[in-house]
Amino acid sequence: MVAFSAREAVSAVSPLLGPISEDLPLDAVITGILGMLPTAGFAVMGFLALPLLRRFQLEHLLLVSILMTTLGQVGRALGWNISAFLVFTWIAMLGIGVVNVVIPPLLMKYFPDKTGVLATLHVTLLGISTALAAQAAIPLANLYGWRFSTGIWSVLSTVAAIPWLIVLAGRRTVARTKKPRATHAPSPHTDAIKPWRSSIGWGAALIFAGCSSNTFAALTWLPAVLIDKGMSQETAGSMLALYSILGLPVGLIVPVAVVRMSRPLPIAILFVVTFAAGYGGLVFTPPAFAMVWVVMAGLGQGAYSFAFTMINKRARTQAGSGALSGFAQGVGYALASTGPFLFGLLHHPGDGWLPSFGMLGAWLLVLTAGAVMVNKPRLLEDASRVVQPGLENPMATDQQKTT
Repeated sequence: MVAFSAREAVSAVSPLLGPISEDLPLDAVITGILGMLPTAGFAVMGFLALPLLRRFQLEHLLLVSILMTTLGQVGRALGWNISAFLVFTWIAMLGIGVVNVVIPPLLMKYFPDKTGVLATLHVTLLGISTALAAQAAIPLANLYGWRFSTGIWSVLSTVAAIPWLIVLAGRRTVARTKKPRATHAPSPHTDAIKPWRSSIGWGAALIFAGCSSNTFAALTWLPAVLIDKGMSQETAGSMLALYSILGLPVGLIVPVAVVRMSRPLPIAILFVVTFAAGYGGLVFTPPAFAMVWVVMAGLGQGAYSFAFTMINKRARTQAGSGALSGFAQGVGYALASTGPFLFGLLHHPGDGWLPSFGMLGAWLLVLTAGAVMVNKPRLLEDASRVVQPGLENPMATDQQKTT
């Protein structure tokens, strides 16, 4: 439920840039800033992850993130001027950034032997939710206005909090009758793991930077690119939904394949190729074939599923997963925030968006470099010389023994 509610705030706005601009001034710079807010918010929470994970329980952090996402979406829908619209969007993105950080260690904590399957489910639901908001944006705006269309998704994030409230309520009931289990407390070893001293940490960060700069640039600008080529607003919104939903098939397959491969570099290279092919088609072929190239570029989103799965594949413990998740997403999303911003600034009338897509091509090289760095079968805790007894990741341990 958290995954299903975690991306509507990102994809619900870009199809509505036209209607929103009738009430609020949205030029290329403001749109670029709007496009970089998701990755910037994710980056801030990535950098804050280690101190947060040391001081607070994962479940509490998750509930706070859901509250922030809900507040941000409601406030954005009520935004009375462009500053309020951007500030509340920023709050929602910070909330989603906390979700990004805490989900990998939560999977490790509750289901250490099923991280691949549940990573598949998580990424799949992210893709569905992103596509749902993009597809419904224009129809809902036509019926009830853009404010309703952007704000209605806060209902889903509110509902997503209910199961976690039940989990924590049950835990408090148990705590009244017996001593809480030590595994519920924040790990005291998190600060001893330093992913920035390992090529695993930097490689994971570059993967997030490469795939996120491409994905969020598309989520922000793809409708504008297609409208510029003569497509209607509603059809362009549907193309964004198609792009988003293509995260579903790759999200189902990639985590399962990655956990079975000791060196999964070919999977990352495949997504680099599909991204590049899609961009080339959008730039150099007639608009009539746009759907084909949107599909190609959309399949490249599997790189995000690859990045997410590699966090737990290259960590043995919950503490290692949390440290790697925070560092990789903090650095990766900070770098990636330039992608959506520069995409609009690099475009000039008549250039066919070639400089903008060329910039995204450079980020694909960054993605490839990161995939090479994490390809070698080894674990973050070994690189950091930290091993925590009793919290081993069975998947990672078996993999290490095999290699």
